[in-house]
Amino acid sequence: MMQVTTEMPIALDIASLTASLKNAHSDKLGEAKTLADTLRKRRKRLFDLIDFPVVLWSGCAPSRNYPANKLQFRASSHFLYFAGLPLENAAIRMEAGRLELFMDDPSPDDALWHGKKPMREEIAELIGANTDHPMGELWWRSQGCATIPVQDVMINNQQSGILHRWLYSASSLNSIDWDLAYAIVRLRLNHDAGALTELRKAAASTVDAHKSGMAATRHCKTEAEVRSAMESVFTARNMTCAYNSIVTVRGEVLHNQQYHHPLQQGDLLLADVGAETPMGWASDVTRTWPVSGKFSSTQRAIYDVVLAAHDACIAKICPGVEYKDIHLLGATTLTQGLVDLGIMKGDAEELVELDAHAAFFPHGIGHAIGLDVHDMEDLGDLAGYELGRIRSDRFGLNYLRLDRPLKAGMLVSIEPGFYQVPSLLNYPDKREKYQEIVDWDRLAEFSDVRGIRIEDDVLVTESGCDVITSDLPSHPDAIEHFVSGW
Repeated sequence: MMQVTTEMPIALDIASLTASLKNAHSDKLGEAKTLADTLRKRRKRLFDLIDFPVVLWSGCAPSRNYPANKLQFRASSHFLYFAGLPLENAAIRMEAGRLELFMDDPSPDDALWHGKKPMREEIAELIGANTDHPMGELWWRSQGCATIPVQDVMINNQQSGILHRWLYSASSLNSIDWDLAYAIVRLRLNHDAGALTELRKAAASTVDAHKSGMAATRHCKTEAEVRSAMESVFTARNMTCAYNSIVTVRGEVLHNQQYHHPLQQGDLLLADVGAETPMGWASDVTRTWPVSGKFSSTQRAIYDVVLAAHDACIAKICPGVEYKDIHLLGATTLTQGLVDLGIMKGDAEELVELDAHAAFFPHGIGHAIGLDVHDMEDLGDLAGYELGRIRSDRFGLNYLRLDRPLKAGMLVSIEPGFYQVPSLLNYPDKREKYQEIVDWDRLAEFSDVRGIRIEDDVLVTESGCDVITSDLPSHPDAIEHFVSGW
């Protein structure tokens, strides 16, 4: 059996980081100082763009079914970017060079159930705050501040009450809140050194999780078992999933989150699984492999077409290139492959202009990645689309999540795919529109290909790009090797 190498577990121990500040010989002292320095630089960059005070909330963990049974807490990404730590029920106020932390000290009861935690003043020192206050003092320090709404309803209502204005959602902002959001987009789209360190950790764990899933497949009977093998890699490193995993033999269901199907010879297993570090940074990777360890001739043919689109898009990535052009390149390369296989008829570029490719590749080529797997999509298209651009209403473009020129420091996914979605292929108006473009009898010969997607995380560099998930093979021969254990 193939052995999958793993790193040492990666933990976020706030208590040890705060303690290190009091111990000049601590091995975590450098880590604590680096965190504070990174956060100071981010705040400085923010106030080079705006001239008004800001308050950001972290949010709270909602209850699952009764008050004490909490879902896992995930801090607001905008809070995390400037505060650095996943502090529950906390807020920060920033103005020019000053940072104020608002949170309550842990209670004796909290220590009883959850163990000793750092005090507020210790956390304030760790993140470089100038002052710290109980949460109850936030209301009189928030007037005139800009903010971004958090996702959970309770804290959102609290924000509205304290600021005396309704905050419906982060995608419908106005006044200084919009100005703040736009400034944050400009900062978060291009990752600094601290972010890239975290993103590479997430990528490395994601690569190992996919290798583990491939190796486990030959011994597993259901999708759920493969999912377990993959996600256990994250658990062992104190990481979580950046999104709900997709591990399915029904790859034509784009966001399939059911795991009960049996694995059978002849199936393709599509796994879209990514890690999130304890600091909140994400990875997003997809591979598709044969359950048997060997692609059929038809599966291999379609896989090669998707891989050609994947490779062509990555080869084109560099600063200044329009991401929409990357999408259109992927669509054209995929379409040309389907023409070569006899599935589609006509000129590839003309077919893409007709949006015919979207019958098999309905989504965009990818998206930005950072603290959110679809980075900053809580802000709607403000993050994904260059100012002044709007989503197309074309069938082949309206699911494009990113429409900006690429810049060094951006991390994007590249994820072309081929899917036989019955609701698309059999929908009357689509069937009629593409009746003479698709050779339906030829397509029927590829019935064992429900869905194939190949996705990697690509960092735009000064001179080109760096695939930070490249340690995970995408060539079909290598895929077969991992699954079969040759």
